[in-house]
Amino acid sequence: MSNVNVSLCEWEALRPEHGSILAGRNLENDANRELAEHLADAKCVEILELARGLEIRATSFVGRLSLGELTITIQPKLSGAPFLNLLRYAYGLRHLSVYQRLDYDSEKWTFQDLLIQQLAAEVAELLARGIHRDYERLQAQLAVPRGRIAFDRLAGDPHRSSAVLPCVHYPRTEDTLLNQVTLAGLVHAARLTTNVDLRAHLSRLVKSLTETVSLRKLNQILLSDAKLILDRRTRAYRSTLVLIELLLGNEGVSLEGETERVRLPGFLFDMNRFFQALLSRFLHDHLEGVEVQDEHRLNELFYYDSDRNPRKRRAPVQKPDFVIRRSQQVEAILDAKYRDLWEKPLPREMLYQLALYALGQSTGERSATILYPTLASEATEQAILLREPSTGAPQAQVILRPVNLLKLEMLLRDEGWKSNTKRMALAHQLSFGTGQMPLLWSSTTMSRIETVLREYPK
Repeated sequence: MSNVNVSLCEWEALRPEHGSILAGRNLENDANRELAEHLADAKCVEILELARGLEIRATSFVGRLSLGELTITIQPKLSGAPFLNLLRYAYGLRHLSVYQRLDYDSEKWTFQDLLIQQLAAEVAELLARGIHRDYERLQAQLAVPRGRIAFDRLAGDPHRSSAVLPCVHYPRTEDTLLNQVTLAGLVHAARLTTNVDLRAHLSRLVKSLTETVSLRKLNQILLSDAKLILDRRTRAYRSTLVLIELLLGNEGVSLEGETERVRLPGFLFDMNRFFQALLSRFLHDHLEGVEVQDEHRLNELFYYDSDRNPRKRRAPVQKPDFVIRRSQQVEAILDAKYRDLWEKPLPREMLYQLALYALGQSTGERSATILYPTLASEATEQAILLREPSTGAPQAQVILRPVNLLKLEMLLRDEGWKSNTKRMALAHQLSFGTGQMPLLWSSTTMSRIETVLREYPK
């Protein structure tokens, strides 16, 4: 069989229609079939082997991977500069120019290439301004003394005849942990990309660093150690470490209940993580007078009866993405779901999860909200009401609230107090809808927000 390259967007499905490149195809061997099962179990992508050919169903994961002769590229719907700007904002990356203009609509670019482009720009900036150097403690026998003479060692060798002295000195070196991780990250990125020009650019950066920095094997422990030593002198490395962590952490998938990761022949990134990080930063930055808690554990929504738990098992833990509190009172429960619920139906598992969050509240309005991304300008809020089955009495509600990514990116790009007021208004709308005004905002802020709220829904 010849090589087959297929490209689709998140949540899209390709079927083996008559005359399509997937018709009559199969996964070739048991190793590919086992990997396809792992990908389906981890909800990364479904690759179904049917009698008439292969069917591919994308989920929230984007990237590129290969199974034998089959190469699958999954692209985000939002592309180009708007997506790159949102990615930078979500992870606190710097707005640096990539080394060439990025045409993300072209099939030659993948999601990991976007991250690698940004990584290359970060490292080029570090090299241009001078990479970090630190003092290293060395002990050596020197003919020309440097630093401090080690008299204790000198006294311990009374029969010394050579013309050298034991010294302890502290030369400045570029071979530091941060630079070692940066170099290892570039080498790792060069293995991930399939773009020849980008790989050549990375090779030039690697060559510049290897002159003074030693290469170490990249792993999570080494990366964690580097993150721990970041301080005000080395904060320029933070974006570089974030990008390396994103590239390193998405080469494999973990199945529920298993500790080992399945190595992927490619790279897949869960856009749920990006969307949650984006909303987390936006709400933290632009909500006033309330406390935003990320992945806050709900107290004893489920718990085992102590008299009927012979295996002493732990109760399931429920942690919505965001809980918004004011004076210790829960004002809103929000969950980020990277699925366009304006175009696609609400899955049952999402409804059941949010229904539990809503019903678990004992005071106030019993509701829980799904925040979902969309590019549709006409998307508006939807609500599903929960009723008591026998009497029909209302019990709670699940709200589906759209987040227009294009409008959000435009607001984040604009500057000035009016744009900031619009961002605060959007954060308020995403959290509470349009009917509730936080009491702890200043009168000036409330006046500005009220003005923008009257205009924004239109």
